[in-house]
Amino acid sequence: MIEDTPLAKKLGAFVALSTSDLSLLSGLHRRRKALVAGRDLVHQGQSDQIAYILAAGWVCSYKILPDGSRQIVDFQIPGDFLGLRSALLHTSDRSIESVTDIEVSEVLVRDLLNVFAQNLRLATAVLWAASRDEAMVVEHLVNIGRRSAVERMAHFLLELGSRLTLVGMGDKSGYTCPLTQYHLADALGLTAVHVNRVLRQLRENGLLTFRNGVVTFDNYQGLATLVDFDPTYLDQTGPLLK
Repeated sequence: MIEDTPLAKKLGAFVALSTSDLSLLSGLHRRRKALVAGRDLVHQGQSDQIAYILAAGWVCSYKILPDGSRQIVDFQIPGDFLGLRSALLHTSDRSIESVTDIEVSEVLVRDLLNVFAQNLRLATAVLWAASRDEAMVVEHLVNIGRRSAVERMAHFLLELGSRLTLVGMGDKSGYTCPLTQYHLADALGLTAVHVNRVLRQLRENGLLTFRNGVVTFDNYQGLATLVDFDPTYLDQTGPLLK
């Protein structure tokens, strides 16, 4: 059922979706594509006017620097649009790689614009989702620029938990997470050794445990207080458009 998809759950946090809204969303899922872990879905500089909806699995958006090092810009989870901004601007400014096996829906830009023309509520909801993504990028910039390594890790994992909770894949006790220490290092501007040290410190302080692909919040409030985590920027308090 389309109303049970991560995309519907995500957009439903902003707009109360009607039967008509759900029908149009269903139409965006017609073209499905599967990709195994470790493959690029989108290449930096690509000019195809295609966006994607992530239906299952995790991906990361990244840029490769001239020295060959990688900066992960963000991780995308089910319900997220992939390459939407780049599709509208004609050229992708980053690459998108599957972290796990994934399933996506291909969305031609003309089809998406047609949906927007038919339904202003859905267009507004997608704009909300894009604005929310921009707010997260701002927090990631603050993370790397001003927060300590422990604060970066805590804030990142708390944010990820809130995002997963919105689509029914997590809660304040924790969530399943396929990211490796190398993924975390490339996202947080740390080395893998430093990531290991930070996770050990959080575990020994009784705040968080990340083991065997599962993040467990041992003391959610204590962790949030440590980094002054305020999820207001994620705007998940309920539909604003009824």
